[in-house]
This record gives sequence, C-alpha cells and structure tokens, in this order.
Amino acid sequence: MEQFYLILIVVLFALAISDLIVGVSNDAVNFLNSAIGSKAAPKWIIFTVASLGVLVGSVFSSGMMEVARKGIFHPDMFMFSEIMVIFMAVMITDVIMLDMFNTFGLPTSTTVSIVFELLGSAVAVSIVKIKAAGQPIGFLSEYINSEKALAIISGILVSVIIAFAVGALVQYIARVVFSFRQHRTLKYYGAVFGGLSIAAMTYFMIIKGAKGATFITEDMLSYMKENMVQILLVSFVGWTVVLQLLTWIFKIDIPKIIVLVGTFGLAMAFAGNDLVNFIGVPLAGFQSFKDWVAGGAIPPDTFSMEALKGQVATPSYMLLIAGLVMIATLIASKKARNVVATTVDLSRQSEGDERFGSSMLSRIIVRNTIQFNNNLRKVLPNSVNDFIDRRFEHPKGEQIVAMEDEAAFDKIRAAINLIVSGILISIGTSYKLPLSTTYVTFMVAMGTSLADRAWGRESAVYRISGVFAVIGGWFLTALVAFTVSAIIALIITLSGSFMIFVFIGLAIFTVIRTHVILRKKTADKVNEDEETVIDTDGADKVIEKTKKQLINAVLTINQVYSVALESFLQEDRSHLREAVEMKNDFDKKTKKMKNKVSSVIDKLQQSNSLDLGHFYVQLVDYMREVSHSLTYLVDPLHEHLENNHKPFKESQIEELSTFLTSTTNFVNLTLQLVKEQKYEELENAIKQRDEIIQKLAQLEKTQIKRIKNKDVNTRNSVLFFNIVSETKNLLMHYINLIKAHRDFTTSAKK
Repeated sequence: MEQFYLILIVVLFALAISDLIVGVSNDAVNFLNSAIGSKAAPKWIIFTVASLGVLVGSVFSSGMMEVARKGIFHPDMFMFSEIMVIFMAVMITDVIMLDMFNTFGLPTSTTVSIVFELLGSAVAVSIVKIKAAGQPIGFLSEYINSEKALAIISGILVSVIIAFAVGALVQYIARVVFSFRQHRTLKYYGAVFGGLSIAAMTYFMIIKGAKGATFITEDMLSYMKENMVQILLVSFVGWTVVLQLLTWIFKIDIPKIIVLVGTFGLAMAFAGNDLVNFIGVPLAGFQSFKDWVAGGAIPPDTFSMEALKGQVATPSYMLLIAGLVMIATLIASKKARNVVATTVDLSRQSEGDERFGSSMLSRIIVRNTIQFNNNLRKVLPNSVNDFIDRRFEHPKGEQIVAMEDEAAFDKIRAAINLIVSGILISIGTSYKLPLSTTYVTFMVAMGTSLADRAWGRESAVYRISGVFAVIGGWFLTALVAFTVSAIIALIITLSGSFMIFVFIGLAIFTVIRTHVILRKKTADKVNEDEETVIDTDGADKVIEKTKKQLINAVLTINQVYSVALESFLQEDRSHLREAVEMKNDFDKKTKKMKNKVSSVIDKLQQSNSLDLGHFYVQLVDYMREVSHSLTYLVDPLHEHLENNHKPFKESQIEELSTFLTSTTNFVNLTLQLVKEQKYEELENAIKQRDEIIQKLAQLEKTQIKRIKNKDVNTRNSVLFFNIVSETKNLLMHYINLIKAHRDFTTSAKK
C-alpha cells in the first residue's frame, strides 16, 4: 500500500512540473507584456531580467503554501486516502485546463483555477462522506473552510476593480505630468519619478515579500519594520540622485530603467504569489505522505490529516528547483508569446486590426461614456479642458502612436503598469492572499489604456468587447475548474484508485493534442507572416509580398471552389466543412488586407509611381469581391448538405463535374501566368474565361428545361442557379484581380 501512494506522490510531482510549464506559459503575460509592448529593450534582456526576478521570487513564496493545505478545506476532516484523491483531481484538472487556455492564447488565472479546483474536489469528496455517514447536506460547512474560501474569492474579485481604478488614476496623473512629449518633461521630473518608482518597488517587492522567505529571521523583519520610514527615504533620495547623475553623464533613458526594474519586481511578485498554484498541492501531498508513513501501519482510509493544520516550512531547495523550471519554460515556451499578444493588442496606443468584434454592451458603454465626457467638459472651464488636451496631445507630424520603434505603447505607460501591478500584488502577498496576478496585471493594463486615451472612438467598442471576453473567460475558468475537478474526484472516489491513471492518461493525451494544434497554428502563422505587410516593411517589400499574396489567393480560390463543389456533388460532408474553413480563413485574410490599406498606401508613397496606391486598392477590392463570391457559393452548398436535402440528379452531377474540370484548367493557366508574369497572355485567359461563361449559360438553359419538364423542385433550381451565378461573378472578379495585379506590377517597375 505504501508503494502505491509513493507512486502517486511521484505522479503528483510529475504533474507539478507539467503544471509549472503550462502555468508559466499562461502567466508570463503578467510581467512580460509591458516590457515587450513598449519595446523597452531587446527581448533577450527582457527575458533575462524576468528570469532573475522569477528565481528570486520563488524562494519568497513559502508562506503562500498554506493556502493549498488548509485555505479551502479543513484537513482534519479528511483521511489520507481522501486527501490524495482531492490533490490528484486538482492537479489533473489544472494541467488539462491551463494547457487548453494557453493553446488558444487566452490569459486566465492560475489562482482562480487552483482555488476552485480545490473547492470542487473537496466538495465532491465531502458529499460522498456525508452521504455515507447518513448526515444532512448542511454538514458540508464542517468540511469546507467557507470563510477562508469566500475571503479568497472576494479578494480576487475586489482586486479586479481596485486594479482597474488605481491603474487608470495613476496613469492619468502620470500623463498629465509628463505628456506625450516626455523627452522634455523627463529632464525635470524623470529622476524623481524613477526614485519614487524604484523606492516603491523596493518596499513592496523586497521588504513585503521577505515575510514569506524561510531565510529571513525575525530580527531582520523586526529591524525592517522599525526603520521602514528611514529605509524608504534613503531609497528614494539615493535612487533619485543616482538616476539624475546617470542622466547627466550617460544620458540614460530613465523610463527604460524603471520598466526593467519593474519587470524584475513583477516577475518576483509573480513567483512569490503564484508558485503555490503550481507546487503547493504536490508539496501538501508529499507532507501528507510523510505524516502517514511516520504514523506507522495505520490504514490510509483511517489516518486523519490533522497534521496539515500546523505550520510547515517549504524547503528552499524545492522552491529553487521550481524557479529553475519556470525560467526554462519562460525562455522556451511559444505559448507564452501567444498569450502575451492578446494583452498587448488590447492595450496598444495605435489603431489597427482588432482581435475582437463589438457587442451591444460595449456599444452602450462607449455611447454613455462619450455623453458623460461631453457633459463634464461643459462643466469644467475651457482653460482646464485645453490644458488637459495639450497634455494628451501627440507631437505634430508624428503618428498617433508617437512612440519609438512602432511600440504598442510608450515606456511611461509601461512603467506605470509594472509599478502599480507590482505594488498591488505584493500587498496581497504580504497578507497571504492569493490574488490573481493575471487579473491584477490585466486590469491595470486596461485601466492605464483607458486613462491614456488609447481606446479612441475608432477602437473603444472592440477593446471593451475584448476585455469582457477575457473576463468572461475568467468566470469560465472558475466554473470549469470547479466542475471538472469535482467530477474527477467523484469518479475516483466511487470507482476506485485505478481511475487516477485513466485520468492521467487523458491529461497526457490532451497536452499532446493541444501541442499538435499549436504547432499547426504556428506553421500557419509563419506562412501568413511571410506575405503579411508589417510596420517595418518598405515599398519594395510591400510589392514583393503583394505578389505572394496574389499567388496564394489564386491557389486558395481554386482549392476552395473545387473542394466545395466536388464534395457537394459526392455528398462528402467532412471535406465540404474543410472548404468552409478555408473560405472563412481567406475571408479573414482579405478583410485584414482591406483594413490595412491606408498603412500600406503610406508605405507605397516611398515609390515614385503615383498610381501604385490606386492599383493596390483595386487589387484588394477585387480580392474582397472574390471572397464574397466564394462565400455566397460555398455557404448554400454546405447548408443544403447539412440539412440532408435531396442531392442533385445524375445529369446535373455529370454536367457540373465536367464544368469543374474546365474551371480548374483555367485557374491553373492563370496561376502560371501570374507566377511567370506573362501578362501578354492575359487576353488568351480572358477568351478562355468567356468560353467558360458561355458554358454556364448553356447550363442555365439545360436547368430551365428540367424545370419545364418538372424534373427538379424549387430548392434544387435555386441552388443550381446560385452555383451558376456566383461562378460567373467569381470568374469576372477573378480576371479583374489579375488585371489589377498586372497594373500594380507594371506601375511598380516605373
């Protein structure tokens, strides 16, 4: 029996390593988004600073481990075998859920997940015990530490509101002080700002965080507490003087220093606060195992876990190992970068492609906010309004971004994000409240974005919808974590310990499956990036990528059309769904191109040709028209097949199959024409197009005969005519697309 539980302990620690990997991939957004979004330094420097912060913070997290052992339930009410079921259910659920969130790039809360997983599994096991003892369900309060659980949950929710409000207020004040012309104002206030920021980070990151470290003695803590004012004053004055001297001598960028210090501090706070989410449960399981073994030959289902109520110091070497695993994950994880992109997109200063659509709630909020702002401006004196507007005004002649290297936002905002987040998280850590670092950092970033007027009227509805989508994901995290963990614990309790290994197998399968999905998404993104115009591209690069876009568009058009029509005729639902997915991807790609037309035209102005931008607009417009034709063609085919309507007659299938061969040959001809740029052969392609259109006219006449003979019903006729009509539109726009690219290429050579 002892060997069995020893195996479970080994499995727990194996799951802990996996949990560290998927957890850090999710939580890296918390301390990386500000430095990466502001491009404060090269990525290798940012990751090095963050790694050092994680390493230091990991040894400060011992005190937080109490939450996993007794924060959610009363351990003395459970036996050793029941505790192990609870812990196994928690770890299996955590690995599966976090990995899925990471794969789809959604930042979620590891704190919320661990709290609700502990709550769900403990409730499930408690209910089984209550029913077995014949007790009423009201006895559940004897098993669950409801007071502490509610305090943790309410603390997390309150932190969301506080983080948003404090972030918005501090950023507003900072922008009024520094404006967007910080190269002027930093000369006067930069050193003071830096001294104040680093002093605050020193207090909350080191002094408050030191309470959780096992190597900090009571005497050291007492000295810090008694001399706190002097320490803060010396820190503020010292850093202010040092930064001012460095500015005079070396012309250093003070906000850059603050961002790097803040990244270190926030990474440290993350490790100190969130390490419990990953290794707290395995360490509690290991402690339970040691207590059971020390208790002698007592059966595991009768050995009480009252010992978990006491204080237990986590060995520093275990915390250090966990920190090293987190650093390795931070450097190597592609999923971490995937999650970071979501927060950076929602907080960037510039307009552009929006990840999220609008919603009714976001539109109502924006509309009412605009009305409130207009009413407020009427109350305030014009001089005050003018002064505030000047502080938020970007320098003339610069884009709305008004930042170096096309950063998502400037380093002033990045510094505020890090300082406010670090302070709030460290306050929670010092009181041993497992605040959600994801919630705090995300809401601070959203608050500073709002205060910095990054959410303009062109983007506000989409950004707010994105915030609601992420917050909705948090609530989904809680619901899924509680439900799945409770189900797993219940099944293991009722079915036996062998189900543990079944669920472990499921967890392994899920991780492998999501890894395959991520690899496919990454490969698709690499292919897309090769043809997508980015901010750093010049006119020559835009012209080169436009050719790739057209070639890929021709390939996609042919593939979607042929697969859709052939699959429909053969009643092959799976391949028709693939055609629908390809069509949707193509539609998104062309829509993105349409939205970026203005920025691309700006880049093309570097060329001497005045018509180049005009031809590019035409090219994009025709590509959108082709996409629309594909949509109007493919969707009715898919709907017809999904609803199990009657298939086409044999004669119709034969006619369309023959016609499909002709269109495929036509597209292949034009593809070769585009690749080799033999536009002198375009007239031959147009003649071939016209011949195909004549065949379409013949198909229409044949279908009319069927209608007269009453061989087909109305639904059949509508769909058949739709195929003919949209194919005709597709061919017309397709040739116009080729012509536009010919004119674009010719103009580019002038």
